[in-house]
Amino acid sequence: MTEHTIVSFADGTAPVSRTAVFEIYIKAAPEQIWEAITDPGLRARYSFGVVTTSEWTRGSSYLAAVPDAVDISEGENLVVEPPRLLVQTFRALWSDEVRSQGTTRVTWEIEPVADSCRLTVVHDLLPDDANAELYGGWPMILSGLKTLLETGEQLTTPGSLMYGSV
Repeated sequence: MTEHTIVSFADGTAPVSRTAVFEIYIKAAPEQIWEAITDPGLRARYSFGVVTTSEWTRGSSYLAAVPDAVDISEGENLVVEPPRLLVQTFRALWSDEVRSQGTTRVTWEIEPVADSCRLTVVHDLLPDDANAELYGGWPMILSGLKTLLETGEQLTTPGSLMYGSV
């Protein structure tokens, strides 16, 4: 009998090779997706209750945190071209293990496709031995974004409710 290995980003068994790419299609306008990425209240609804604040200008900093609980990440906005492109440095803060991984980069690219958009998130510059926690949450975050924009509802998976309803 042949043994099979299950490939999972969440479990850290997917071949990342310093880059993790996530692509989804959302039935929404580019401006709606951009607003959901940059509006702290909207983002908290699909991103584990994490509030992300920034001026959203080139060179500005951002902080993602659960108010009065934990800082999640921080970084700099390298490219800000609403409503199609956002490139950010990403330094994870939620544990000593992820802090030790250093600074990576996240690129959000929004491309119209008929009456929908393709959203591609590229998390790169990952260390060779990247902790799966750095990139393992993207599928749930992006699924929550899609669900919120298409239905107005919040995703109710245990991880998406990690910090309660915001």
